[in-house]
Amino acid sequence: VRAPLRLDLAGLRERPRATHRVTLECAGNGRALLEPRPVSQPWLSGAVGTAEWTGTPLAPLLREAGVGDAAVEVVFTGADHGVERGVAQEYQRGLPLAEALREEVLLAYEMNGAPLPPQHGAPLRLVVPGWYGMAHVKWLRAVTVVDVPFTGFQNEVAYRYRQDAGELGEPVTRMRPRALVRPPGHPDFMSRVRALAAGRCLLDGRA
Repeated sequence: VRAPLRLDLAGLRERPRATHRVTLECAGNGRALLEPRPVSQPWLSGAVGTAEWTGTPLAPLLREAGVGDAAVEVVFTGADHGVERGVAQEYQRGLPLAEALREEVLLAYEMNGAPLPPQHGAPLRLVVPGWYGMAHVKWLRAVTVVDVPFTGFQNEVAYRYRQDAGELGEPVTRMRPRALVRPPGHPDFMSRVRALAAGRCLLDGRA
């Protein structure tokens, strides 16, 4: 960038505000039902929720910093530090520049009209509508524009779709549809077999 920025929370709060209602889903939602079962948090189907997030849009900050022509990704660094699979690291995720420049991407400091709680990333987190939760970096402390694809652990090793443990796999990015179709007809009390009149039937549900 041409003019690096250093901002505190008070400075971010003085900038234009936006609020978006966004559904977040963990990329591992439902993993406890998989065979073979992956080693990680044993989520069933509850790792998803919707909230109203308020903060300042990221795109104007990037434009103010003057993103260079060679930029390809934006890397977000959280304050959490730990060891995963033997690798000591800060939590970092890279996002393609085009995604980071979407106007609805927020640096959020409020959730449902109240200050962001610690478990949701206080004092500041990234909100990337449409992407799985691993992209919404919590406890955000640094935003770095890079001119080469980010190869950090959370992009290159973790959060990838794999059929076999040894393969590179496909990166996890946008949330895939998760749908529930309401079964038609009426159930028999004892057998639960559903009865349905002959003819056309409208199926509905929720995605």
